[in-house]
Amino acid sequence: MTEASEHNAYEGLVDANSHGQWAFGTGFDDPLAGVDTTVPDDVEPTALATYCLMLADDALISAQRLAQWSTRAPELEEEVALANVGLDLLGQARLLLARAAAADGSVVPFISDTSPVPAEDALAFFRPENEFRNVRLCELDNGDFAKSMVRLLIFSTWRLALFDRLRASRDPVLAAVAHKGVKELTYHRDYAARWTVTLGCGTTESRRRTGDALELVWPYVDELFVPTDEEISLSEVAVGVDPRDVRAEFDAVLDQVLHAAELAPPLARVGTVGGRAGRRGIHTEAMGSLLADMQSVARAHPEGRW
Repeated sequence: MTEASEHNAYEGLVDANSHGQWAFGTGFDDPLAGVDTTVPDDVEPTALATYCLMLADDALISAQRLAQWSTRAPELEEEVALANVGLDLLGQARLLLARAAAADGSVVPFISDTSPVPAEDALAFFRPENEFRNVRLCELDNGDFAKSMVRLLIFSTWRLALFDRLRASRDPVLAAVAHKGVKELTYHRDYAARWTVTLGCGTTESRRRTGDALELVWPYVDELFVPTDEEISLSEVAVGVDPRDVRAEFDAVLDQVLHAAELAPPLARVGTVGGRAGRRGIHTEAMGSLLADMQSVARAHPEGRW
């Protein structure tokens, strides 16, 4: 990696004052313009693209769920907070989708020879459900505020541990996204942890709801730590992270938060389908309606410019 490409990757992706990474639509520049996206010789391009899709889809689907809280949050302050968390994740998703397309263009859905849709938008809006690689935790319906806070706590604690290690990735884009993402995810985790403790130690009703939320969300935790072939192979060449390596850190944080909230994690687990789950395109019933909402405008106007 040259000094110039390192500078561009950092300045273009990590600049705290730049919000272009949040923009979606046909009128925006390539988010990776000026960044060296060459795939190292010892890295399989399709594996890198698939790995980036996994990380991108986790963020994209989580952002879509958080966006559904707009005008529905219990307080205006929380509505703004949830919107900002969603925008952070949307920014991560856009960059990671663009990286996936740059690593292996074959993953990008074909729309038409004249389509103005950029690669990252095509990946977000024109893939079918079975091509999304997010873990199933992300797509679970919002439920009440307690359920969304527990889901965000689990997701952000896990993702923060991954991104902390991903800062050392040999891929400059992944390293830059992770570098900025660690700051964002630290806030996401602490925000959700504060609310989990507040609700768990609050009224009888808030405690009941938080306990019910754990019962609904916790069964999807184990899936977060089951590695795919791509995650294993890329971790071996210092590009990706094996999720098994962050389980101890995740457990320590959740134990601390749940102890403070006077709650205990349930023992239930959700099974797989033939050994496959979200990373292999097997999703919950909630995923179909989520994608229908998210993709409807783009699919109705595939040649549109906005």
